Parts: sequence; C-alpha cells; structure tokens
Amino acid sequence: MLGRIKNNIPNTITCLNLISGALAIIFAFHYSETFGALQGYQWAFICIGAAAVFDFCDGACARLLHAYSDLGKELDSLSDLVSFGLAPAMIMFGTINYFNTGNALTLSPWAFTALVIPVMGALRLAKFNIDTRQTTSFIGLPIPAAAIFWIGLTGWLHRTEAFNNWVVAAVVIVMSLMMVSNVNMYSLKFKNFNFRENFRRYMLILAAIVFVITEGVSGLAWTIIFYILSSCLKHREA
Repeated sequence: MLGRIKNNIPNTITCLNLISGALAIIFAFHYSETFGALQGYQWAFICIGAAAVFDFCDGACARLLHAYSDLGKELDSLSDLVSFGLAPAMIMFGTINYFNTGNALTLSPWAFTALVIPVMGALRLAKFNIDTRQTTSFIGLPIPAAAIFWIGLTGWLHRTEAFNNWVVAAVVIVMSLMMVSNVNMYSLKFKNFNFRENFRRYMLILAAIVFVITEGVSGLAWTIIFYILSSCLKHREA
C-alpha cells in the first residue's frame, strides 16, 4: 500500500499541473472580468505559473522517490499540453479579440492564429517523447518556456498598447514554429552549482531578474528571447 502511494505522488502533482492549466483556460474565457484585484487574464497568468511549479516538482519528486513510470511520462505530456499549450493559446486568443473589438468574447478572425500554439505544442511534446537526443538538452523551444513568452507578450501588449494584427500574428507563428525547430537549446536543469559549467543558466537567471524588475510581466518575454539567443550563441561556439 505504501509503495503504491509513493509511486503515485508524482502523478498527483502532475494532476495539479493539469488542474492549474484548466483553471487558466477558465480565467482566459473571462479575460477582462475582474476577480478581486485582478482581471481574468492576470489570474490565468498565475495559474500557468502554478502549473510550471507543479511541472518542476513532479519531476523532482519522481527522481527523489525513484517513482518513474510510463504512465507518469504520458500524463506529464498531456498535462503540459493543456497548461503550456492550450491555456496560453486561449490567453492570446482573448488578447487578440480584446485589442480588435474591446471585448475578449467578440470574435475577430485574427484571433484564430492563436490556435497554432497548441498544435505546435502538441507536435513538440510528441517529438520530445520519442527523441532520445533530448535527455540533457532540448531541440526546439521547450513548451513551458513558450508559455512564459506568451504571458510576457500579453503583459507587454497591455502595458504599451502597441498592438498590430500582422505583427502579433507573425510573432505567434514564428514562436510556435520555434517549438518544433531544430534549434539546440540548453537545459535549464542544474546538475551542480559550478559557475563555469552553469554560466549560461546563471546569466539567464540574472537576465530574468533584471527584465522583470525593469519591465514587469513584460520582462518574461524578453527573458525567453535572451534564452533563445544565448542558446543559438552556445551552439555556434560549439
């Protein structure tokens, strides 16, 4: 009995990831409504953030408890697709509608470009599950990193109101394709705390702190752009 409970702890945490993603979608559908001190899309940000924490914890817990399973692997991918693929897509869907019509529920044809996000996200996760080359690094932008970018982009659009349908559609398509690209990306996991071995990871953390302090939520988008550029630079040096 204790063994079964132990083996299912990581899966339970993964389910919390899934629930957080589902809540983010619900809040995204109430995009501009106010709940307490925040609007729906802002609560969706928080839910995706919670999903990211659970996504980190389920893997860490599985390693700590040695509770690996094929079920857990598949459940993790399905949860990630909801939390980091579909939920950000619904935020972007609402964002595009909001800036076009003033109402996130009034449909604009441009909003349907956001559906590229979960499609590419699903392809990215499927490729990851069958690609043995991605055990210590990534090929293509990881889907949680992409989700962070969409949060940052939405925050930037609200802060600056510099919205253009063509530009936003292009960004959605390009960043979605980054998930299924052949660009080599370094892993964000620390095997040790050696500064030289983890130089780019420490620089990414520092960049994230600086960007968020100076730009607020918008800084998350710049953090992911920094991650992509530093990965490209690392690959070129190699």
